[in-house]
Amino acid sequence: MSSNGRLAEAVAEIAGSKVESMSPVSGGDFATAYRVTLRDGRAVFAKTHRNPPPGFFSTEANGLTWLAEPGVINVATVVGVTDEVPACLILDWIDVGRGQRSAIGEAAFGRDLARLHQVGAPSFGREDGRTTGSQALPNDPCETWADFYAERRLRPLADIAAQRGALPDNLVDQLLSVADRLADFAAADEAPARLHGDLWAGNRVVDATGESWLIDPACHGGHREFDLAMMMLFGGFGAEAFEAYDDEYPLQAGWEQRVPLHQLAPLVVHAIKFGGGYVGAVNDALNACR
Repeated sequence: MSSNGRLAEAVAEIAGSKVESMSPVSGGDFATAYRVTLRDGRAVFAKTHRNPPPGFFSTEANGLTWLAEPGVINVATVVGVTDEVPACLILDWIDVGRGQRSAIGEAAFGRDLARLHQVGAPSFGREDGRTTGSQALPNDPCETWADFYAERRLRPLADIAAQRGALPDNLVDQLLSVADRLADFAAADEAPARLHGDLWAGNRVVDATGESWLIDPACHGGHREFDLAMMMLFGGFGAEAFEAYDDEYPLQAGWEQRVPLHQLAPLVVHAIKFGGGYVGAVNDALNACR
């Protein structure tokens, strides 16, 4: 049986209806994704991978469920998941709109994100300790943000960057220096927020009615400024989202000056994966953290 045939069988078993048709869609740089029409008339989104890391799709499913649990923000609905061959994640289909983003919709997203962050998390990190992201970064729980960001993000990334030659030695040393003095940055004492963890514009989809939905999380308990810094890293979010967020859940003074600090981790990840201009971006962020 072909790989598509095996996937169709898995989808049918998980969704409880036979597959009528499957059409490839864009699914990011890791998974292969499909729009699946089921015989009972439903449409679902299915993504798979021939050899994913252990627990990859169930970790994503758990993260989506965790974000949806408080009921304060739209999150792609998990139909089912399996880490067995063929490993796959099945979600309800979201009809993505074209040109539907509006000031009202951006403000609504900002308020909803603030409410999600306010729900909080049991600790910095994940209670299940599962790794997330392309570099499989650790998420074992920590009591403070400074410990988490240093020991679960900056130090592991510095080691990977050094081993792969992704950053010059002086930038690796500066990265470790920032990790040593995180407690010196203001607002380090906030309680852990419930984070999406990879909130660039591609992981927020706007449907045909103009409502926003979260997809593809790297969930953990963390500093809420991290999600906002990710939103600012590549653009794609309106100013209304940030203004509405601050109205709903006011940010601590100086948060905008800390954006480069929170962007360090994703920038180093991109420098490891892609090199090029991201090395210079890491240098700029480090200079802003002096």
